[in-house]
Amino acid sequence: METSPDALSPESGSSSAALRAVREIGYGSLAGMVSKVFEHPFDLTKVRLQSQVLDEKARFKGPIDCLVQTWKNEGVRGLYRGLPAPVFGAMVENASLFFSYSEFQRVIRHVTHRPQDDKLPLYQLAIAAAGAGTVTSFFLTPIELVKCKMQVQMLVQRPVGLDGKPQKLPGPISVFMSVLRTTGVRGLWLGQTGTLIRESGGTAAWFGTKEYVSSLLLARRGSSDPGSSSTDLRPWESAVSGACAGAMFNFVLFPADSVKSAMQTEEELRPKSLKPGDPIPKRATFGGTFMAMYRAQGLKGLYAGCGVTVARSIPSSAIIFLIYDGLKKTFG
Repeated sequence: METSPDALSPESGSSSAALRAVREIGYGSLAGMVSKVFEHPFDLTKVRLQSQVLDEKARFKGPIDCLVQTWKNEGVRGLYRGLPAPVFGAMVENASLFFSYSEFQRVIRHVTHRPQDDKLPLYQLAIAAAGAGTVTSFFLTPIELVKCKMQVQMLVQRPVGLDGKPQKLPGPISVFMSVLRTTGVRGLWLGQTGTLIRESGGTAAWFGTKEYVSSLLLARRGSSDPGSSSTDLRPWESAVSGACAGAMFNFVLFPADSVKSAMQTEEELRPKSLKPGDPIPKRATFGGTFMAMYRAQGLKGLYAGCGVTVARSIPSSAIIFLIYDGLKKTFG
């Protein structure tokens, strides 16, 4: 078949790239938002367990106790406290991850002189995924900062208003503006080191596991049905490979996430009372917080909330890839 001149023009190539980018961003955004609504109560539990590691007395005995206490004291609204921030974050995170992952693969194919439709080996896919996670971490840290602060709001005593009732809790915009006023733009990236470690290494594990399990399932299908030549994943195959990826993402570098959460909730849960003339306390560092948590509770403290996180990430990640692969298969 003869190729038309328009198909080879720069305008055609740029419009095709723009359309591909819009699709990647749209598919990733939708998949991330749906999964976040499902998993938010479990994410809230994780953050609250992580944030109590440095407390003198733990507020919760474990994930079940945290969920039960939150339900009793705060109801359904409490289980979904801070939801707008992570829903927006999930949209940004997954849109950035899937788009960046695709673009890093294109760069690797260009550098290694591979055809653009050629399947990359697993180690190169992991490199592309790590690059995608690195890019995403810079968008994600401010969003996670707001989310974590909101998720521990009910754990501290609220100021009482003139009517004798506790003051209304600030929303995500108020929390964001408060951080901006008190610490400046730089303060929005508190915990960036933890997010960077988690997202770069975790995303390499996430996409790497997804690709590896998918290849096993396709090979299994090929051996049982030699006549099948399709490389499109069936819905259950997308879900299974996504579930395995979710568990790997959250387990492999979980301590980095624990340190990040502790840093981002320090001001709310362990405020430092300063007297006139006292020196301003030093800004918390990733290494310092890591060592403080390790000294307080050892590896157990660094993996606080890991069980519930891995448990919720299995169906959540399955949902993400089920939706993403389904949309890509249907609409291209």
